[in-house]
Amino acid sequence: MPRENYQERLEELRTDVVAMGDLVLDRYETALRAAETGDDDLADEVIGGDHVVNERYLELEDECTELLALQQPVAGDLRLVTASFKIITDLERVGDLATNLAAYGGDDGGIHPAVDFRGLGDAAGEMVADAVAAYEAGDPDACREIDVRDDDLDERCRRASEAVVRNLLEADRARAATNEAAEPDQLADTLDEISRALLAIRDLERVGDHGVNIAARTLYMIESDDELIY
Repeated sequence: MPRENYQERLEELRTDVVAMGDLVLDRYETALRAAETGDDDLADEVIGGDHVVNERYLELEDECTELLALQQPVAGDLRLVTASFKIITDLERVGDLATNLAAYGGDDGGIHPAVDFRGLGDAAGEMVADAVAAYEAGDPDACREIDVRDDDLDERCRRASEAVVRNLLEADRARAATNEAAEPDQLADTLDEISRALLAIRDLERVGDHGVNIAARTLYMIESDDELIY
């Protein structure tokens, strides 16, 4: 393949990875709205459309493999292709987490009154969006800044999980003080709500982790610096 065409395909790969990021983030935003509102149609849209993300991932995986095989790229070209391959894997996993999140909303919407679900969801999603933008622009400073933000998200998720458990304990103590026993159906509903809340917090934290992974691979692509990978 002529070198000019090869360089064009490398640039097309970068463009296609960014487009996959846009697709995943759009689905992620829909998943957040589904969980917030309890809208079954929105949830079904996210869950039923997961194959679109998977198919896009496989197409780009094939493209990365072919680019590696065609000219055995070296140095910067090699880092671009290998970083792109890792990044689409993280994006595919964010898509999987979106399908989880879409199903966590209660019948009337919402996750748990003690959890700032939208705030955590926006923070995690912005990390992924900014990491993809850093990949597109080749911005190493943005990559390092995303890693710093992850510490804040982790701490917010930790506090949210503690708030959910504390809410449960306080409700149990209040019932004990009045000698009121929880009805079986009420107890089952409470446990279901707590389980969904803790799973949602865990998955939002993982979305942020994938944002860091994208930033780490981007930084290595730009500067051959693996400080965020390990």
